[in-house]
Amino acid sequence: MQSFTEENYLKTIYYLATRQEGEVSTNALAEMTATKAASVTDMLRKLADKQLIHYKKYQGVRLTEEGERLALQIIRRHRLWEVFLVEKLGFGWDEVHSIAEELEHIRSEQLVTRLDAFLGNPQFDPHGDPIPTPAGQMPEMGYRKLADVDVGESVRLMAVLEHSTEFLKHLDHSNLTLGCAVTITEANAFDKSVLVQIESGRTVFVSQEVAKNLLVSGE
Repeated sequence: MQSFTEENYLKTIYYLATRQEGEVSTNALAEMTATKAASVTDMLRKLADKQLIHYKKYQGVRLTEEGERLALQIIRRHRLWEVFLVEKLGFGWDEVHSIAEELEHIRSEQLVTRLDAFLGNPQFDPHGDPIPTPAGQMPEMGYRKLADVDVGESVRLMAVLEHSTEFLKHLDHSNLTLGCAVTITEANAFDKSVLVQIESGRTVFVSQEVAKNLLVSGE
């Protein structure tokens, strides 16, 4: 059985691997976990001894088949708990991430199965992230970043890459909610910011940093 820290590392390795090509570096893990590189290396050795990762010093790390299976279980629990907290307990989408970080370590398979059924077998969490299936499959969504959308194109906001409280509150303040349709009306060549028109007719300024963290699909 893995410790909570080991589970967090597996989840973080999976997260980083989905956003880059090749092995995940020790430095990337240290930055993501706010941990010293030496401590990261010690943890990687432990995970390698348990055959949950492939690891060679200075060459990065990737999950083994078993490591990926466990990472997807953790992610599944996390995202189901987020749905529960928002839909059943009335938490805001900006409040649930840290709570779900604790609840995800409850390993009861019976509890997860009943939670999934109680929620109506949701496919997405409150941030638009797909929920892995019970068989451990992660759906491929094929979304684009808002930053890559052309002027005049209409798209629908589907998910966010950034889950921080500050970012989600900023979206709420700007009326940029998941599911809403937006049209790029203007793009600034200097700072890569854009103006978007949302369904209500309101025009909203979106910085490059925000646009890079919004995932969209075609209308």
